[in-house]
Parts: sequence; structure tokens; C-alpha cells
Amino acid sequence: MSGTVRLAAPAGSPEVRQAESGKGAIEIQGFDFWYGRNHVLHDITASVPPRAITAFIGPSGCGKSTLLRSINRMNDLVPDARHTGDIEVFGRSVYAPGTDLVELRRRVGMVFQRPNPFPKSIFDNVAYGPRINGLCPANELPARVEKALRQAALWEEVRDRLHQPGTSLSGGQQQRLCIARALANDPEILLLDEPCSALDPIATQRIEELLVELKEQYTIVIVTHNLQQAARIADYTAFLYLGTLIEFAPSHDLFTRPRDPRTEAYITGRFG
Repeated sequence: MSGTVRLAAPAGSPEVRQAESGKGAIEIQGFDFWYGRNHVLHDITASVPPRAITAFIGPSGCGKSTLLRSINRMNDLVPDARHTGDIEVFGRSVYAPGTDLVELRRRVGMVFQRPNPFPKSIFDNVAYGPRINGLCPANELPARVEKALRQAALWEEVRDRLHQPGTSLSGGQQQRLCIARALANDPEILLLDEPCSALDPIATQRIEELLVELKEQYTIVIVTHNLQQAARIADYTAFLYLGTLIEFAPSHDLFTRPRDPRTEAYITGRFG
């Protein structure tokens, strides 16, 4: 089943006024995607609301990560990848001719499944994006780094060792460092692809609490295989199966009153 899903958005921002006029933070419009001859996504159409957490769930190979990575065109790096349809971010097509991919990926930050800090100091990991993107003069970098680390709930743990390697941190701290690195670029949207799959339960809880705090300022989209995680933190959940969007609804409704029998079968563990 495919179709546009219009979801209510939290109040209080210019992005919300845009959503209330019929536009979400992310508009996915009749989107198909191929890796070579492999047709991975089929006619995906949905509207993702701003200032909320949206989770993409579904069994392995259903197209969740492909859809996520299409939002900031990370899939362009894959040979023989192609698409039809469109994706808009705050009213602007990410596939428009002349799109600046560096600027797009600054506005739409990405955090991957496994923590991937650069082989640099904690400070330089966070300062890297603002430096190369020219977002602030050098004398303002320390304040920007501190702000991003505070947003990522990491400042108090690393403030006295900013010049130690980012790889010296624990797994959970490294993932929060990667989140801080993305936040230092002043993104509007944060994409996370299974950000807790390599973490222990305590680190997972820290990341989940952090994302709930960050949604007050950012639009967040997360891919997760953990249905309990989606139910805990996501305001909205999209269920994908075999490359098709089956159901997209407020999370409470999807997990307690799924409309499609395939959704019910998946969330009750009958397959997946």
C-alpha cells in the first residue's frame, strides 16, 4: 500500500507553519530507487513532519537505509544507482540541477550504524565541519565545539580532554561525538542509521534520551530494527516491506492499532 500520509507536526517554528500549509520537513514524492537492475524502493510517497522523531522500521533488506540515505543523496556514491520521483527538504528538491551536495549534507546531517570518529582529537572531530564549510571564524570555533558537545550531552565527560583522540572514547561516547560532529554544522535534519545497534543498553539509553531532547530543535529520522526503540522514542513510524511503504502513522497508533495486516504481523513477530 502506498500513498501520501499527512501527519500533524509539533507547534512553534517556521518549519511548522510550512507543514501546516501542507508541506512536511521532508516530502517524498513517488520515489523509486535502483541499484543497477535491483529495484529497491517502489513508489514511496510520504510527508515527514518537522521537529519530531520519525522511525523507519521493517525487516532486513526492505529499503529502510536506502530511503534514509536518499534524503541527503549519500546513495549517489554507489555505482549504477538511479532513481525516479523526488525528495524535497523544506520545499527544495534535493535532486534539483545544480544542487550543492556539500551544502545539502551540511543541512541534512548523517550518523551511521557504527561510531566513526575521525583519527583526530575530540575537538578537531567536532570542529572539522565548521572549518571546511567556513561556518565561523577560527576564534569562534571553541564556543561552537562546546555548544555541539553540550547538545550531544558529552561536554561534561570530555571537557578536560578535548585534545585526546576521539577514538579513545567508549563506543557510546564515540557515537555521541559523531552526533556532536553533525550538530556543529548547524543542520536542519538529522538522519541516523541504526545508531544504537553496536552499543550496550546503557549507552543506548543515553542516545535515546539525547534524541528526545534534540527533536525540540531538529527534524530527526532514524532507521531501527529495534521495535521497542521505535515505540519508545519515535513520534511517527513508517513500516516498509519489500521496498514498499506499507503504513506510516503516529507511533502509538501504528503499534497499538495497525491498519494493515502486514504491519500487525511484523510488529507481533510473525515474520521479520
